[in-house]
Amino acid sequence: MKANAQQFLEWFGDGSDGSSPTETQWTHILQLPEKKPVTLINFFKLNQRATYPVDFGDFDTNVTGEVAFSRYAEVSVPTMERVGGKFHHVGPFSGMFIGEDEDWDIIAIGAYPDLHSLVSLYADAGYRAAFVHRTAACERQKVIIAAG
Repeated sequence: MKANAQQFLEWFGDGSDGSSPTETQWTHILQLPEKKPVTLINFFKLNQRATYPVDFGDFDTNVTGEVAFSRYAEVSVPTMERVGGKFHHVGPFSGMFIGEDEDWDIIAIGAYPDLHSLVSLYADAGYRAAFVHRTAACERQKVIIAAG
């Protein structure tokens, strides 16, 4: 599958709200070496109440960010494993050791054997449908790439 940034922008939005990569970030990701491992270090700060789109009617939207994130994880974890990825760690944020103080709720370190595996996750229709739960769950998020 040959992926391009425009396709991902159509699926996930322009990233201006911080819920998905921007065009520049997608372009960078898609230019990573194809046959090298890719690790994503995810930092999540959850909303007290999930912030679903007004017209979202498939699920009860009057839930916590934690419930919305669980809905996302129910789909994302098995899909990630199916495309060849795995989690090295998922757990609560416990504080900073070095550097400026930050406040997060969840840290997740996901590893992919190659770029194709990561792209396959984001291209998966079921994953894309579940991504709305991640967006509703998160007040803010930060994802760091470690590749090679």
